[in-house]
Amino acid sequence: MTGRWSEARKILAVRLDGVDEVLMTTPAIRALKQSGRERSVTLLASRAGARVAAHVPEIDAVIGYDAPWTRQPVPAPSSADLAMRCLVESRRFDAAVIFTAFNESALPAALLCHLAGIPLRLAHCRENPHHLLTDWVPEMEPVKAVRHEVRRQLDLVATIGARAIDERLSLRVTAEDRLNASVRLVEAGVDIDRPWIAVHPGATAPSRRYDPYRFGQVAARLADILRCQVVVTGDESERGLADTVREIAGRHAFSVAGDLPMSEFAAVIAVAPLLVSNNTLAVHVAAATGTPVVDLYALTHPQHTPWLVPHRVLSKDVPCRNCFKSVCPQGHHECLAGVEVEDVVAAALQLWPAFERRYVRAA
Repeated sequence: MTGRWSEARKILAVRLDGVDEVLMTTPAIRALKQSGRERSVTLLASRAGARVAAHVPEIDAVIGYDAPWTRQPVPAPSSADLAMRCLVESRRFDAAVIFTAFNESALPAALLCHLAGIPLRLAHCRENPHHLLTDWVPEMEPVKAVRHEVRRQLDLVATIGARAIDERLSLRVTAEDRLNASVRLVEAGVDIDRPWIAVHPGATAPSRRYDPYRFGQVAARLADILRCQVVVTGDESERGLADTVREIAGRHAFSVAGDLPMSEFAAVIAVAPLLVSNNTLAVHVAAATGTPVVDLYALTHPQHTPWLVPHRVLSKDVPCRNCFKSVCPQGHHECLAGVEVEDVVAAALQLWPAFERRYVRAA
């Protein structure tokens, strides 16, 4: 690393949006961790984002913080922000790296780190931050180009000399996690001695959801062609959606939606030979664990495709692509509605041998 950054031992990594974004920042966190001796990295994350931190080996500690400049259902009192400043100050960090998407401002987090007495502060910033940042990388997205979210954060830390040889996403799945996940699968009715694939039909944003009836048709076709079972995943809020897909898919489909903590959800994705999913957390877990994935990719954001894993990205090009909206502003949802069931099935069949090659290498 360069200059004073080479002497920094205690680094605060700030990533205050979602779990997906935290996962896509793990290669940059690895670069920070490995670019200095005896270095520790603490993640300051939203309470949602903090869920994954315990499963990332490069993160030594995590602080959960639902910042008022991020999307929150109810604003917290200002006393919570003052308390957070005191907490961060008490940890005596040597440096802070503020990771943001290009449509987010780093300045509120920079002010927090400045007030907490952190001497080195790095971030992308569109306007001149003056003394809020000691290391400023001018924001050029999306005017000049849009990078993958992983590349964006790797490029940020590279400006201070932090580079990772291994640029894959990072997520630890233990033998215990795999065992517990196997128990959950058996309880759901899955015969774990027979082949199965994972299907994830949910997504937080309505604009990123493929039609559940079509998801069920895809699952039924794959179960028939591959002679396999189908495991439908999702969170607690997606139980009904998962049941719909399971019913359409038929007797070879089973649901574990809402039944798995983060560690076991990751283990299910890790041991699955193939994942078919909307573009959401499951896709990035698959990328982190090396599971081939068919990504039904709504054209809302261009920078969140699967990273360094065998994949197929399916969408229909539309004039309104890259809308950055959670709800389709045109109302037609054509970027996903235009993807036919047979397109998804064909993509999955193309990736099935990728699992077989991976399995042989692992054996």
